[in-house]
Amino acid sequence: MKLKSFLIFLLVLVIVGTGIYTAFMGLKIGDFSIESVKDSMKLGLDIKGGAFVVLEADTDATGKELKDIMEQTKEVITRRIDAMGLTEPNIVLEGEKRIRIELPGVKDAQDAIDSIGKTAQLKFVKSNGELVITGNEVKNAKLGFSPETGEPVVSLELNSQGTKAFQVATKELAILPDYIADPNNPEKKINNIDKIIHIVLDNEIISSPKVNDEIPNGKAIISGNFTPESASRLAALIRGGSLPVDLIEKQTSAIGPTLGIDSLKTSLDAAKIGILLVLLFMLLYYRVPGLVADIALAIYILIVVFALVGLDATLTLPGVAGLILGIGMAVDANVIIFERLKEELRNGKTIRSSIDSGFSKALRTILDANITTFIAAIVLYYFGLGPIKGFAVTLMIGILASMFTAVFVTKFLLKLIVKMDIFKNIKLFGA
Repeated sequence: MKLKSFLIFLLVLVIVGTGIYTAFMGLKIGDFSIESVKDSMKLGLDIKGGAFVVLEADTDATGKELKDIMEQTKEVITRRIDAMGLTEPNIVLEGEKRIRIELPGVKDAQDAIDSIGKTAQLKFVKSNGELVITGNEVKNAKLGFSPETGEPVVSLELNSQGTKAFQVATKELAILPDYIADPNNPEKKINNIDKIIHIVLDNEIISSPKVNDEIPNGKAIISGNFTPESASRLAALIRGGSLPVDLIEKQTSAIGPTLGIDSLKTSLDAAKIGILLVLLFMLLYYRVPGLVADIALAIYILIVVFALVGLDATLTLPGVAGLILGIGMAVDANVIIFERLKEELRNGKTIRSSIDSGFSKALRTILDANITTFIAAIVLYYFGLGPIKGFAVTLMIGILASMFTAVFVTKFLLKLIVKMDIFKNIKLFGA
């Protein structure tokens, strides 16, 4: 029994040590590999840097109509951000008419914000103002290059309705003469502007190609003074669709990555010092139970950080604060248990029975404290925005992990040590 308990305890130490090494350095065994927490954790706007903007809908709609407009606006903005290749966005509705967009890692913040907030009403109209198709009939849009000039263009693919409408319009215009007599000088020929289809974006003509042939296949090209970047941006706007309402920029802020990383480094340095002091205090004051608490605390930290990675959660500075607060709660639970354990030892009970009795008496207090805090975290998550949600998520994960490590892991390890029959003096258990 002693040997078995010792081997199990040793196995726990090996697992914890491997977990700590993996968290810091990663792990690779053959084709199997695990990235370190640093490389796999998503960083929030306040750490990674980037930009956020608060936009307000310019509309008089109310009630369900307004709610539907805002949901549609959020969906369109999400599609635009995905089309632009911007990663890890956070898009939430604020109040009734506002939407908050956080873009971690964005280098050109204002450019991204301008592109996201554009109404992007695309129209194809004849020279006489007659509408041919709108952006709603565009199935796909992407960067292309003109086979004649090699210049960047936007290649469009129309849906079935747009293909038919575009075929009818181009067939009508293709048969028109390329040149007509100048009304001011009948002997002079001028370009026939009636053969032109104007491509209008947000009431601005961006291209005016002449129709030479009927286009029956739903393939169209927008040409103009494009760069590859501007053509790609326009294609992304078209793919994203038209916003159902104009948006007014209410608040904008850009955060440099240096500031965010420095803030994270400072927070983590403070956390390291705090954790080290806690570990030393528990070891010196509670001795053997303190050693067990230190091991349980290491397990707690591993559970939390790997849970955040597994849930694909975004780490923010308030999230780091939630993690540190959770460590304090985990230690607090152990303190309650160990004080109960000391009381039972002073009353003359054996170490084994004191452990059972101490845990049993401390359980209710631990549950009460953690449940009330968990409820508060749920409220913060439900009503909070941006970084507050990150704090609430890490706090909830921390509470669950602290209860598990304090109630189950600590008790399991203490009983293993008792079965090893190495530490028999009750002074080594803090009494």
